[in-house]
Amino acid sequence: MTMHVHVNGTRLWFDVEGPALVPDGAAMRERPTLLVLHGGPGSYDHSYFKPDFAQFSESAQVIYLDLRGHGRSEWGDPAAWCFEVCADDVCAFCDALGIARPVVYGHSMGGFVAMLYAARHPGHASGLVLQSTKARFDLARLVEAFRRFGGDEVAALAERSYSGDSVSDEEWSRVFAVFGPVVPDEDELARRIRNPEVNAQGFELLRTFDAVDQLANVDCATLVCVGDRDPVTPVAAAQEIVDALPEGSATLEVIQGAGHFPWKDAPDRYWPLVRAFVTAGRRAR
Repeated sequence: MTMHVHVNGTRLWFDVEGPALVPDGAAMRERPTLLVLHGGPGSYDHSYFKPDFAQFSESAQVIYLDLRGHGRSEWGDPAAWCFEVCADDVCAFCDALGIARPVVYGHSMGGFVAMLYAARHPGHASGLVLQSTKARFDLARLVEAFRRFGGDEVAALAERSYSGDSVSDEEWSRVFAVFGPVVPDEDELARRIRNPEVNAQGFELLRTFDAVDQLANVDCATLVCVGDRDPVTPVAAAQEIVDALPEGSATLEVIQGAGHFPWKDAPDRYWPLVRAFVTAGRRAR
């Protein structure tokens, strides 16, 4: 089932796997809703989560959302696009569909949106999964991580790219190959609908992104997860998130041998870990 909804001045595309209510004896039991937010900016949509994330539908309702300016959602004016408006979209989207107390999963840039959503709308989420993300852009930290896992030449290419200089497709492929032991393959990447204008706008905003101070406003349980071989959002970036969240609210999980897409690198460790968090007593109001 795929659908659109008009919220917050835009049209958002979403897809649903799994029921919210399931028969349980003489009653209907409510299951958690996992709202999945993709990376980017402008370069990804929900499609790279499929079919892997379908397994969550065994224990939760899974909703895939293409953020505004991405995929099959309305693109609009790229100059008006920002992380904050996407965060407000998430709140408005859930309210429009009657989704109460979701668990919001944000991967990479989706994590930016998820943490801003939770900080700007306390009390709305029942939990956050901040996967392979960061609360603050730190070019030196990123370049050093690429150097550690890819060597000096790849680090130099990553520095050029993330600084806003152009790199060729071949040069970028060398950088992308270091994202982790396993990265999305050609077919998975070909399924994306890309928006170059939002990519340019988003990377301008990415280079000044700093939400560290706002994390004190997050009032829900949070799982911060990272692969120990992730150069894009290294372990130090994940630790920085945990340190900025309210004391006792966050758990840090470092997946050994995994990169930026840890479900591909260590599925036997990854899926039980996230499933346990999603289903840990989180119910709608």
